Amino acid sequence: MSPTITVTDQDDEPDTDGRVPGRRLSLPGDPEDMLIDEACRELRLPAFRERFIDLAAGARREQATYKQFLLDMLQAELTDRDLRRQQRLLRLARFPRPKRLEDFDFAKNPNVTPEVVADLKSPTWVREGRPLVLIGDSGTGKSHLLIGIGTAIAETGLSVRYTTTSALVNELAEADANRRLSSVIARYSKIDLLCLDEFGYLNLDRKGAKLLFQIFTEREERKATAVATNSPFTKAHMFRRTCARWCLNSTGSTCKVDAA
Repeated sequence: MSPTITVTDQDDEPDTDGRVPGRRLSLPGDPEDMLIDEACRELRLPAFRERFIDLAAGARREQATYKQFLLDMLQAELTDRDLRRQQRLLRLARFPRPKRLEDFDFAKNPNVTPEVVADLKSPTWVREGRPLVLIGDSGTGKSHLLIGIGTAIAETGLSVRYTTTSALVNELAEADANRRLSSVIARYSKIDLLCLDEFGYLNLDRKGAKLLFQIFTEREERKATAVATNSPFTKAHMFRRTCARWCLNSTGSTCKVDAA
């Protein structure tokens, strides 16, 4: 006979002698394990499949109710799904290298305050479709902040895409040549946060500026865009024309960070 354990369910009615009848919960090693494994495969419950034996053993030790055991299994599956969703969103973001805000050296960048960065980790500004501008010379940490902020936002469950200005313009130009521009713009318009790096490094021609303008226009006030540039805001002519009214003063709800 397979080993079993009596587990009390809180909803059971007591017998006439006052005792609560028990139910039988199969332990790890029973023939039912294979059936549970197959069911988890069929239902696509990987966390259930990986952890049901350990959780069942834990339920036996703690004399857990059926409801508590089921709750533990459901929570394990939800936690696993959240983790896998985060990993998928980070892959889709296409960050060139891992960077986290926790590793940013604020001591070397006194113009960037931890309070501002902490606010930018929250997805609120992204959901509101607000912009972010990171301005500073080379080596001041703009890309680190851009990737770190994008990583933090992706981990909240929102879609993020990182790209350089040159790569985006080239992609748009190629799509235009192949008559796929509308579909590419539509794809970028659905991303919750677009992280556009190296904005000031590229001298845009008229066509490139026009293509990039279409991205900004499509996303304006609907989806958030974060831009890192090495050009002073007053000199970034094309950016000023398309995005000037996005930037908020540092005394208000900050979406502009001076990393110089």
